[in-house]
Amino acid sequence: MIIGEYRSKISDKKRVSLPKKFRNELGEEIILTRGYEDSLILVNKGMWEKIAKDVMDGSFINKNIRDTSRFLVGGAKEITIDGQGRFLIPDSLLEHATLSSDVVFIGLINWVELWDREKWEQRLKYLKENGDEIAQEISKMNSKE
Repeated sequence: MIIGEYRSKISDKKRVSLPKKFRNELGEEIILTRGYEDSLILVNKGMWEKIAKDVMDGSFINKNIRDTSRFLVGGAKEITIDGQGRFLIPDSLLEHATLSSDVVFIGLINWVELWDREKWEQRLKYLKENGDEIAQEISKMNSKE
């Protein structure tokens, strides 16, 4: 299961080491793409195929589907992990997430998010302060289904 929070650093050559636990869980075929709230998302090939299927099953006439495709699929890159567990973050994705040298990997069961450490700490503060309201909204959504 892909869970946990791990801190790391980006090198001057724009490489970062993926935590070993996440490497083991994700496997060797990994996709890196834009995430929401200025994060990046790492998924394995199986999860990526599910995302791609959801996008392909939607109608390109639908603006939201086109925009989601542009955002997630348009920025996606297949990454290669070297012998030390590192991968290169492409400039376009580095800029999207405005990553500094200190980063945080967050395991979220089916995917991993990569955050700038300072942005993650701000997001975590928001989640702590608004956790009750967020839980209530999720509860309302689930009761409608």
